[in-house]
Amino acid sequence: MESAFVQNNFAMILAAAVSGGMLLWSLLSARRSGNEVDTLVAVQLINYKDALVLDVREGSEYDAGHIVNSKHIPADKLEDRIQELEKFKSKPIVLIHRSGMNTTGKAGSILLKHGFVHVHNLAGGIDTWQKANLPIVQK
Repeated sequence: MESAFVQNNFAMILAAAVSGGMLLWSLLSARRSGNEVDTLVAVQLINYKDALVLDVREGSEYDAGHIVNSKHIPADKLEDRIQELEKFKSKPIVLIHRSGMNTTGKAGSILLKHGFVHVHNLAGGIDTWQKANLPIVQK
């Protein structure tokens, strides 16, 4: 009886298993590098939760335009400069990258490894911020 059910519904069982696996994978991936947030949530974290905005782009990209009061540590230097962020461990951190260049996954993983628990990636990076006409400063 049970084997007949499996044979008759194999495609549906397979689809359910694959779907569940994909959901689990996305959940685990998000935990490794932090949660992705849009500009509205990022602004709320900054304004109401006193979030640190951590820009992990290269220096020339940061100088060309960055979010007001953001801290700049390039992703490839983050491990070496992690002590600069110790006082922000209990605060939310919003990671900023260049659109299409998701260096925040690496940066988020480093932060989580060092005990930072409220790590958020800005979906679409600085390009999304600019498209939403949110303030940018240039160095």
